Amino acid sequence: MNQDNFRTITPYVPGIQPGFADMIKLNTNENPYPPSPKVIEASEKFNAADLRLYPSVDVGPLRDALAAYHGFDRGCVFVGVGSDDVLATIFQACFNSGRALLFPEITYSFYEVWARLYNIKAEKIPLRSDFTIDADAYIGVENGGIVIANPNAPTSIAMSGSDIERIIVNNPDNVVVIDEAYVDFGGESVLEFVRKYDNLIVVRTFSKSRSLAGARIGYCVACPELISVIEAVRNSINSYTNNRPSIEMGVASVGDEKYFRDTIAKVIKTRERLTGELKELGFNVLPSSANFLFAEPPAMLSAAEVYEGLAEKHIYVRHFKIKGIDNFLRITVGTDEQIDTMLSEVRKMLKK
Repeated sequence: MNQDNFRTITPYVPGIQPGFADMIKLNTNENPYPPSPKVIEASEKFNAADLRLYPSVDVGPLRDALAAYHGFDRGCVFVGVGSDDVLATIFQACFNSGRALLFPEITYSFYEVWARLYNIKAEKIPLRSDFTIDADAYIGVENGGIVIANPNAPTSIAMSGSDIERIIVNNPDNVVVIDEAYVDFGGESVLEFVRKYDNLIVVRTFSKSRSLAGARIGYCVACPELISVIEAVRNSINSYTNNRPSIEMGVASVGDEKYFRDTIAKVIKTRERLTGELKELGFNVLPSSANFLFAEPPAMLSAAEVYEGLAEKHIYVRHFKIKGIDNFLRITVGTDEQIDTMLSEVRKMLKK
């Protein structure tokens, strides 16, 4: 078979999913708590016979719920199959000028994959030595668009809204995408800036703070002109994206604000405790505004050794073999019980 016409690309690599019954999974930034009871009720009430019908072509019920929740017109909201789907569609729709797309050198690695997949010229902007994003590096530079995760992944560090606004203001002719996958855990959202700037797209997901990673729901908010461009691309690929059960569960989740806030508070409380305990053990822990920590082990242990030692016990954290961060671990905030078990194993390693 002649493979000259095949697309060759290095794909995004997610955290491993071993499937052990006793595993503690702290490597994919899922929420350790179940979704809202209203979501569970919606799933139980779903009429499976309706699966013979296509879902809403524009994800209408969930789109309306999100528009009302955030106080925007429905024309400012686009819903997709997880924020990855939303971002991939944005990449295809908005970054076609031939000029370089800018994003941080250390960030969500899917950005580089999409740029290569869709033949988008890209330039990676180095972080400061403390792993923070330098807003000035995105100002006064010719570009074809900007994508920034805030809080950033895998570093967990958030930018200020004022720094992001400076980037938006100084790039009026280019689309600026702010990926707020983790913003509910402590970052400063710039969603309200959509009312002021027609070049801003804010992307959100239900996978983290709403405990719905398995339902695959993501969305973005932007001016109607940008949303219409994104929708045109989506409808050129697949007009029926989100399935019926996911739409109903998404609407139910948006309708339970108290559970949403209570769950976030529990994750943050455990995150702060975990930060303190790791620091007491000698770890260098970056300031986190997400549902995970980015931590460097004390000198007597490498990140690879901690990763492998925990994996032997079926405890999984994330280790990136990438220059500059290869001695750091990304640790998802789990339940208090899960964190206690992990810390116990780390203490045993330190005593050897």
